[in-house]
Amino acid sequence: MKRVGTLRLLSDLSNFSGAARLRELLAGDPAIRVRCSPDGRHLLLLRPPGAPAPQLLVAVRGADTELERSWPAGHPSPLDAFFLPWPVRPALVLVWESGLAEVWGTGVGPGWRLLQSTELCPGGGARVVAVAAPRGRLVWCEERQAGAEGPLGQPSAVFSHCLCVRILEPSREAGANLGLTHILMHHCPPFELLASRKDLFLVPSATTWPGVAHILLIWSPGKGKVTVAAPCLGLSHSKSLNPRRGDTWDFRTLLRSLPGLLSPREPLSIHTWAPTAQGLLLLDFRGTVKLVQPHGGIRLVGMLQEAPVGLAGSAELGTFHGTLACVLGSTLELLDMGSGQLLERKVLNTDRVHLLEPPVPGLEAEKELETRGCLPLLSALGLFGVVWEVPQGLELPSAEDLVFEEACKYYQRRSLWGAQLTPDELRHNSTFRAPQALASILQGHVSPSTLLTTLRTELRDYRGLEQLKAQLVTGDDEEAGWTELAEHEVARLLRTELMGDQLAQLNTIFQVLPTAAWGAILRALQLQPDGNGKLRSQAPPDVWKKVLGGTAGGKEPPNGILPLFELLCQCLCQLEPQWLPPFVELAQQQSGPGWGAGSPGLPLYRRALAVLGEEGTRPEALELELLLGSGRPKAVLQAMRQLVQKEQWEWALEAGLALSPSSPLLRNEIFKLLLAEFARHRRLDAHLPLLCRLCPPDLAPTELLLLLRTHLPDELGPPTPFPEPGAEPPLTVGLLKALLEQTAAQGQPSGPVLSLYEDILQDLGPPPPTPPRGPMTTLQVSDHVGLEAWAPSGQGHCVTDSG
Repeated sequence: MKRVGTLRLLSDLSNFSGAARLRELLAGDPAIRVRCSPDGRHLLLLRPPGAPAPQLLVAVRGADTELERSWPAGHPSPLDAFFLPWPVRPALVLVWESGLAEVWGTGVGPGWRLLQSTELCPGGGARVVAVAAPRGRLVWCEERQAGAEGPLGQPSAVFSHCLCVRILEPSREAGANLGLTHILMHHCPPFELLASRKDLFLVPSATTWPGVAHILLIWSPGKGKVTVAAPCLGLSHSKSLNPRRGDTWDFRTLLRSLPGLLSPREPLSIHTWAPTAQGLLLLDFRGTVKLVQPHGGIRLVGMLQEAPVGLAGSAELGTFHGTLACVLGSTLELLDMGSGQLLERKVLNTDRVHLLEPPVPGLEAEKELETRGCLPLLSALGLFGVVWEVPQGLELPSAEDLVFEEACKYYQRRSLWGAQLTPDELRHNSTFRAPQALASILQGHVSPSTLLTTLRTELRDYRGLEQLKAQLVTGDDEEAGWTELAEHEVARLLRTELMGDQLAQLNTIFQVLPTAAWGAILRALQLQPDGNGKLRSQAPPDVWKKVLGGTAGGKEPPNGILPLFELLCQCLCQLEPQWLPPFVELAQQQSGPGWGAGSPGLPLYRRALAVLGEEGTRPEALELELLLGSGRPKAVLQAMRQLVQKEQWEWALEAGLALSPSSPLLRNEIFKLLLAEFARHRRLDAHLPLLCRLCPPDLAPTELLLLLRTHLPDELGPPTPFPEPGAEPPLTVGLLKALLEQTAAQGQPSGPVLSLYEDILQDLGPPPPTPPRGPMTTLQVSDHVGLEAWAPSGQGHCVTDSG
């Protein structure tokens, strides 16, 4: 379906203050710089240094006062000017080559006033050659004083520039707070600075040394990295560059570490640069348009039918809704960004046209002048917009038609009539009266009521969805449009019964746009993390009942269509696997008796495990988390056995301690399982304090020793005082002392000894001193009396002389 582009007049500039001066500047100087404020109410026109009469004009839509300043020829004039995206009031910053920066804004009264003036290069001896104002920052390239000659033989002035940045923050009094200056890069050549919404592009200028004029840099503040790219070589390389961590790079050192980018090449022959949300557009002198993406990759967008005529020819580039727009003189060409196919070629009434960044919000005077979704063009003739017309035959359904279509689907599902119902039959044949009544209400035949208000709200949302679909059919392939469509569809389907076609459609949306679909589920369930790794929800039980409903009788879903709970688990496995166990735990808490657990005997954790795949192929960490969070004793013990098999002692002990308050019986089983391992080997000794904490409070020392004796390894030979080299050390009383003290202290009253083994724990004090040792004496016959004295009383003794 071919798209048809139309050029509409949005404003003839008469509703802007200073309209005469605005038209005069636009018609007089083709090299004038034009910028639009974020709210769309202000247009900035600046004649750069070198113009016959440097001048600044800020025109305002409405009755507000414009700002106009001029500088005599030969006097310093602003190098560039930018609007600051402050939401409260408009503000702009002017930057001079000397480093002077002025912030202008509107106050309570009419007119503009100077809010702040500061020096970007307070040390002196520096000159600003380029400046840009990406979101929340002021970045400039300044020239420093250089020595005679550099280390590579070229003049040191080649690398005598540096790239600096200061943070911009809104301030009520000063207009903007400028943070401290941070140097991002030392010893770099002069670069032109072009800022998009997320990235800053450093492109070679006319004075850049030819040896590096084929290289451009891309700084992504949000990702904290800088990318060095050579479009002619098809090479790129990324390095970390985060000013918050104090990162600073030396350009020459950076290039020495990337020798492949220094191959001798011709400088980039570029006629026009244009930053966009997708990257940086390049137009060369042959009419070829290429796109340098933020990661450094480059791709061909298309070839224009007309090439720019030398450096003097004006050219403007821009994108909107997957379309490339290029203005060469008085010709406007529209190309498809995906295929490069020429969509439209128009001849304009003027050859001095400026493309503004779409959209231009704030111009909402009349519905037909709405600029949302179009590409704005500014010239001395007025403000125009290029829009895509809806093709004939693609008509949006009326509210009444939507009623009959939805009613037809509703009655077809519930009717015993085998013939296919159609909206025309509902409308004319009076098969069912309800659609007729609803249509009559919408047509205004009945006075407004609560029902009418509700119906109008629902149909307005549904018709807005149909309008969005129509825009996408006409070729709007922007990701934002598809995301919005997916969110609307998921929210609408959640209000249905989720059976048959509705569930199949929901599965399709999750497969095609999982991120947008999950975002809609987040809003429907009102999911929020609580800071402890858990999830909480404020959704009503009816919503959870719909989410947790399973297939009837535990049958397999037809044609691979998953129930909603399995669908959400599968989506979490793809997007954020670490949130799957907390989500299943929350679902188990929300499930009510008789619903939410699927078919009988199929708990939610098993439904989630089935999504992970067959046993043995699942991610081990996720499987263990699901088993431990299930709350089912068999599942928990299965996870414990797997942890023991993998010797994950600390994880097993911490999980047992976390589960012990909820089930004393489960705590006892986990302790016995780990105690058996403690008896068999010594690899659990380092975690003995946690094992003592896991010990059940009602376990006596005798029971502990009997359990240990059950699991002690059999002795194959007589005991030896020391183990053989390489053999497992045996269990000793010293290791058992902590466990025995634990079992004796918890739950046992003080008093007489209650166990035969508790004397082991008694502290008998230091042993008696060792008697002095002397030389042994020979026992004589006269010593028999002494022997009698050593015999216990009541016992006889006999001395036999064998000699």
